[in-house]
Amino acid sequence: MTSPAAYSLASAVSTDGATIAYRELGDPSARPLVLVHGWAQSSACWGPDLLDELATRYRVVALDLRGHGHSTVAEAGYDSSAQWADDVEAVLDAAGIGEGAGAVLLGWSYGGIVVSDYLAARGEGRVAGIVLCGAVTSISRSPGGAVGPAMMAVADGGFDDDPVTAIAALSSFGSAMIRGGDGASRQRVFGLSLATPPAVRGKMLARRVDNEETLRGLTVPALVIHGEHDGVVLPSAGRANAEMIPGGRFVGFTESAHVPFVEETPKFLAELDAFTAEL
Repeated sequence: MTSPAAYSLASAVSTDGATIAYRELGDPSARPLVLVHGWAQSSACWGPDLLDELATRYRVVALDLRGHGHSTVAEAGYDSSAQWADDVEAVLDAAGIGEGAGAVLLGWSYGGIVVSDYLAARGEGRVAGIVLCGAVTSISRSPGGAVGPAMMAVADGGFDDDPVTAIAALSSFGSAMIRGGDGASRQRVFGLSLATPPAVRGKMLARRVDNEETLRGLTVPALVIHGEHDGVVLPSAGRANAEMIPGGRFVGFTESAHVPFVEETPKFLAELDAFTAEL
């Protein structure tokens, strides 16, 4: 058994004073790969095995969104595209990922919105390419924001302070997240949802944002990965996002639901490697 990759836990201070935590691992001279997790998750969602593999290829920076993981549970900022952009920029600044760094931004699920928010506000100067994995890019009528029944059902108790109510609502959501994968990974993803404060869960979904114009104006390459059995974010959202981005490439994962990087890890790594090799 190989030893797990060593990582450091660091933090940045965003414009409103919130502390945004992030993990760093891998060769500091390698291409930066910035991982942006989804709703009610954290940088732990990627799992140690995948992070180890990525660390052999990239300089990995995996952030915890505000209100998640080790980051500040801020009172506000969850409905602000500008604040999300500030949060990402604060991490990039703290990690020394500046203009011309050639970073790859990888947004999973709600992380696709955050990546889009960053690009809308800050542009592509630090970015060589983006990867959207099971991602939404808008909370609107945009086809790139199409969510499935598992996500819509969360509204019925998923933000409740009562543990019994919240656990019942999030249990079905957790079951819908992963079609394959091992039991430990399934429990990790479910546990992270519960670990995210109820108020944060609600505020994250109360906003309205449309990033279609940003996607249509991108000039960097984009890879869109989506599980064909995804009931959280519909596969149609992934296809729509790929179509909106000039030259965007869509890859369907036939054995996956919402977490292709866990459910079909070898294919995920192969697609990511092929994409970054061409940047």
